[in-house]
Amino acid sequence: MKTPDFWRRGRGGFLACLLVPFGWIYGTLTLARMRKPGWRALIPVIAIGNATAGGAGKTPTAIALAKALQARGATPFVVTRGYGGLMPGPVLVERQSAAEVGDEALLLARAAPTIVARDRAAGARLAVTLGADCLLLDDALQNPTLTKDFTLCVVDGVGGFGNGHVLPAGPLRAPLVAQEPFITAYLVVGEPHAGLLESLGQRLPVHHGVLVAPPSSESLRGCAVIGFCGLGLPEKFEASLKATGASVHALHRFADHHPYTEAEAAALLAEAEAAGAQLVTTAKDHVRLAGSPMLDRLARHSVVLDVEMQLPEALITQVAEISLSHR
Repeated sequence: MKTPDFWRRGRGGFLACLLVPFGWIYGTLTLARMRKPGWRALIPVIAIGNATAGGAGKTPTAIALAKALQARGATPFVVTRGYGGLMPGPVLVERQSAAEVGDEALLLARAAPTIVARDRAAGARLAVTLGADCLLLDDALQNPTLTKDFTLCVVDGVGGFGNGHVLPAGPLRAPLVAQEPFITAYLVVGEPHAGLLESLGQRLPVHHGVLVAPPSSESLRGCAVIGFCGLGLPEKFEASLKATGASVHALHRFADHHPYTEAEAAALLAEAEAAGAQLVTTAKDHVRLAGSPMLDRLARHSVVLDVEMQLPEALITQVAEISLSHR
């Protein structure tokens, strides 16, 4: 789905106010679910999530943590629901398609062994049998299936918590203060907007992360480009694209996890040819460009802007100490 405009920071108005009572119901149900006791795995469990619906940088954060833990000698497995995929799992991600396991699972599997499981406890048990010594749960702040040793809440610095209302009146899954007992620390991604850090107060530790483009993106400097993406927060991709120094001819936004059609692929290719521009997309979108000749062609003609999350050493050290504590 595309994020409604009235969810954004500083917005709201009549429609948001009209939906506030439904937000009370949604938030109450979410908190009741979060309070359910979880199954205790035999190895440390690190959860990564966000307090809102939509993208905040959870997948890049999970990838960065997985690589950091591997560098310290750990064997982390990622357990994810596999949003957008058809397979309920538990299944180890190997040669499946995005249609089978979801786009994010394919990206996570490039960094660490990844298991798709709608039942996170079943996924954790499979990970242990396959040799995991710690678990990274992707998008799991509100999921109570497993008892967590550390929960990192990822926050977009620009968007923050939107208009501050709960779904469907705003992007929050429950009131922020009510979610905080389930959070160990915040990770604010990018430059925080005025007032965000004040709203977090000093109740929990706040770390800062930065999304950076790879050195290969230098090839886009001065190049005419047409960007396209299907993300919860397309502004992140747009900012990263402009930061490369490319001359942005057009930007096309699709809904998060959007399944591209033959017609859309043909239109993008035709537009790029007519404008003499290079097509650029995200890694998450690129893995969905498969399954037909036209989509395969779009994939071949698109440059991937694969941003990486840079995490503070203090956060990595704390997570590594917990992840290696069972040894």
